[in-house]
Amino acid sequence: MNFFNSYKSNLFLNLILVYIIWGSTYMGVKIGLNDLSPLLLTGLRFFIGGVILFVLILFLKKLPTLEEAKGSMLIGLLLTGFGTSSLAYAIQFLPSGLVALLVALLPIWMFLLDFLFFSKTKPSILSGSGMLIGLAGVLFLFNPFGLNGGINSTQISPIFIVFFSSLIWAFGSLMSTKTKQAKGIAGLSFQMLAGGTFAFLASMFLESNQIEEIQTMSSSTILSLTYLILIGSFIGYSAYIWLINNAPPILTSTYAFVNPVVAIIVGFYIANEVLDSSSIIASGLILLGVIFMTLGRRKKGEF
Repeated sequence: MNFFNSYKSNLFLNLILVYIIWGSTYMGVKIGLNDLSPLLLTGLRFFIGGVILFVLILFLKKLPTLEEAKGSMLIGLLLTGFGTSSLAYAIQFLPSGLVALLVALLPIWMFLLDFLFFSKTKPSILSGSGMLIGLAGVLFLFNPFGLNGGINSTQISPIFIVFFSSLIWAFGSLMSTKTKQAKGIAGLSFQMLAGGTFAFLASMFLESNQIEEIQTMSSSTILSLTYLILIGSFIGYSAYIWLINNAPPILTSTYAFVNPVVAIIVGFYIANEVLDSSSIIASGLILLGVIFMTLGRRKKGEF
């Protein structure tokens, strides 16, 4: 009973951390992009964070085995390398709340990949209904059919990049449970180092003026980068890693429904982004979808 209560407490604590912290990082990335190119920003965020943690594990003398290090680097390459770098690029061209809403399709990708290639587990009726309700909220706010103006031609490519990023992220999350990795801060360190190195290499080929951008960073960019490293990565990312290794995939993916609500609120108060009646209605639908998905997992006795 004590183990169950401890697991349950950790589960909801990590869910809340990912819900709130990652919802706020969309605006942090948006601010950082005022001075830094997207791949450079991603590289700095994860490489610096990875180095800090690596120094710590050297001090604690808790280096992982070569096999564990390789496993952690593979997952880091998929999640923070391909996944986060793609999002950072796309967020230049789309409002932060809209990017979060596109990422809200993650539960669909997570379920499909899990069902086809991993657990073969079907969702309960409540969980399936929750996915549909959450998706309805995304579509209501995103308005892909152009009922109120819709998307413009310059946003089509970034939207597909976000979809690609979500698929890679979903696959990497599911692979994490099947891959031998280092535990604790050692695992986080090697994941972040792999993702940050990939982003730096991609920046070398696809971007320019990196040294000048770093030298001319504004105080707001430095603060946003600090927030992304200390809060977004150390706390938010570590909470997500715990979830993908300890919680049902569909439940873990509910963060993608809640993050848009947080991103929209943060965008409204910090960057004066639009918060209209459609946003409020869509947020309500999204939260209702999360509730149904959560109740669906509880009914099946998975937490």
